[in-house]
Amino acid sequence: MDAGEILLRRGLISPRQLEQLRRVAPEGTAAQIEKAVELGFVDEDTALRAIGDEVGLDYVDLASTPVDLSLLKSFPTRLIHRETLFPVRRDNGQLVVATADPFDLYPIDEVSATTGLSVVPVLSSRREIERLIKTHLGVGSETVDGLLQSMEDVELLSGVDEQGVQELTDQAQEASVIKLVNEILMEAIQSRASDVHIEPQADGLTVRYRIDGVLQIQPMPPEISRFQAAIISRLKIMSRLNIAEKRLPQDGRMKLKIQGREIDVRVSVIPMVHGEGVCLRILDKGSMKFDLKTLGMEEDTYQTFRELIELPHGIILVTGPTGSGKTTTLYSALLEINKPDIKIITTEDPVEYQLPGINQIQVHSKIGLTFAHSLRSILRHDPDVILIGEIRDLETAENAIQASLTGHLVFSTLHTNDAAGAYTRLIDMGVEPFLVASTVEAVMAQRLVRRLCLDCRQAFEPHRDDLPPDFPHEKLSGPLFRAVGCRKCRNTGFSGRMGIYELLVTDERIRQLAHDSASTWELKQAAVDAGMRTLRDDGWIKVLRGDTALEEVLRVTKGDRLMVRRSA
Repeated sequence: MDAGEILLRRGLISPRQLEQLRRVAPEGTAAQIEKAVELGFVDEDTALRAIGDEVGLDYVDLASTPVDLSLLKSFPTRLIHRETLFPVRRDNGQLVVATADPFDLYPIDEVSATTGLSVVPVLSSRREIERLIKTHLGVGSETVDGLLQSMEDVELLSGVDEQGVQELTDQAQEASVIKLVNEILMEAIQSRASDVHIEPQADGLTVRYRIDGVLQIQPMPPEISRFQAAIISRLKIMSRLNIAEKRLPQDGRMKLKIQGREIDVRVSVIPMVHGEGVCLRILDKGSMKFDLKTLGMEEDTYQTFRELIELPHGIILVTGPTGSGKTTTLYSALLEINKPDIKIITTEDPVEYQLPGINQIQVHSKIGLTFAHSLRSILRHDPDVILIGEIRDLETAENAIQASLTGHLVFSTLHTNDAAGAYTRLIDMGVEPFLVASTVEAVMAQRLVRRLCLDCRQAFEPHRDDLPPDFPHEKLSGPLFRAVGCRKCRNTGFSGRMGIYELLVTDERIRQLAHDSASTWELKQAAVDAGMRTLRDDGWIKVLRGDTALEEVLRVTKGDRLMVRRSA
């Protein structure tokens, strides 16, 4: 029986599409269904229902069907992994099992023989079955089972003698360990994780993925803790770190190529109480788009910022905590103004993404190539625009100011809570107030909030008492939206992130206050009086429009209680 023929007979695909399917997928296999969905010929649910109806199998949507997890205890795990099966429920003494392949029911007979039960197969999406396997058995569970079978007694190696290091190296290079580490990395990339945290605890190894800025525990088979040393050693080998060094922190990088996409991974290993902890920062070059218009700025903020980045000289600062999107904003700004007649040089630690047409310098503080040192050399190359990864000390700050005074436009970042805090931070570093006042043209503070999934977000009428005191009640003319969760967003209710922004332009009043070493509060109040929209206010606009949830703005910003005078 041919899946393509069934879809054609049901009027779901055309003869031409059937020919295309047969070129890319063997006849009589479930691969044809997956390819038809992948190529956009047919919706998955529609295709599976049609195939199931034709072969006499009920279709079950596992995303909305309760699953009896107690059945996993007696179900043969090898068949779950090898044949992509999953037990759903017991029904009148019969075992209902989901399969993704309606043309191969021999595994169902094997389940019946193994369990001694009468088995009723139902048809389900392969993706949903794999999701259940990862959720309830853990990522890499099949590989861990194989490792346990091949290694009857694996002990963690804690010594660093030559023999121990060699054994650990051999273990880390085993095909199964390599596959296990690859599965952890692949799942992180497919989940759009920005970071992977591998953390040794007293009760075993914990793996957490940071997805859209929020850490989520990744289900793993409990036996994975037995291979803690091998996993960490494999990651060290991949990132060219010293496998024998277990007492000192180490930093490295690795490059992966997955489905034609280049992915950089920054690796940090730190010794902890229960073993070495690893943090992997995933930089997916293929998925990054540096476009200032799509970052989430309101139109007026974008237009003002666009004018600022065209200035001939001065300093423009972007502030916010680690992971708030500062680098993305700066890279997008550089690419917006990058032209053949403009020379742009950056000095970064590290260079996260390589930008075409822009000269980038990697800081190496161990050999003396600091931000300040590289900045002095950059000026000899006659740049028009300079990006300094971060102003960390007085020397870097003074060099940046000197560069702006000699006719250069300087971009950089600072770690402050809001835009006004950048002026006082530079003064606290030791920069003369009159220099801060005369060179800093604008400060952009930013945070990242998660975007609501458009497929499942839910409208609701909020009660006034449930809204924060600074919420703009007068602008509430319709429902707000909250997260629900569906298949497309992996049941999180969110998909992707966007920025919220606070752009403080240095006008004459702000220059005078900075010159007089005014407090952050005074600077912020003056900026609000002049029309500045705070981070919180910008967040409320996104909430009112249905782009994000109320809780997201509350999570990343604090209330503007001090702002007693609001501009209209």
